[in-house]
Amino acid sequence: MSNTHTVAYAALITRLSLGLMYLSHGLLKLLVFTPAGTAKFFVSLGLPEALGYLTILAEVGGGLLLILGVGTRVVSAALIPALLGALFLVHADKGWLFSAPGGGWEYPAFLIATSVVAILLGNGAYALADRVPVLQRVRLAS
Repeated sequence: MSNTHTVAYAALITRLSLGLMYLSHGLLKLLVFTPAGTAKFFVSLGLPEALGYLTILAEVGGGLLLILGVGTRVVSAALIPALLGALFLVHADKGWLFSAPGGGWEYPAFLIATSVVAILLGNGAYALADRVPVLQRVRLAS
């Protein structure tokens, strides 16, 4: 049996945790690996250098938007390709455990599933899009 009274709070917890994950991964690339180092890693995978910079922007910006509750469905959907890239280009051949050398595939796979949950649930409780009039239009996509 489902409890519809708590769905908005489930969406809030999903949105916040997913947003914090994206933000932390983006900040890791920005502050620890550096933008140039991230771009070089993307080149080592056979990807364009610019994609490294775009990934940092997407993860930091998308993470902040999710935390604030702006465009949750659109942002979550837009970030899934980055996770698919991480899953198939970096982690798929490393085995199950993310603690394995090079990291395993279960973490990006779980984050893809969580992003799909955020798409299905939307903003949830305490979303900025529900409180700021100019963001009401964004709410339609959230």
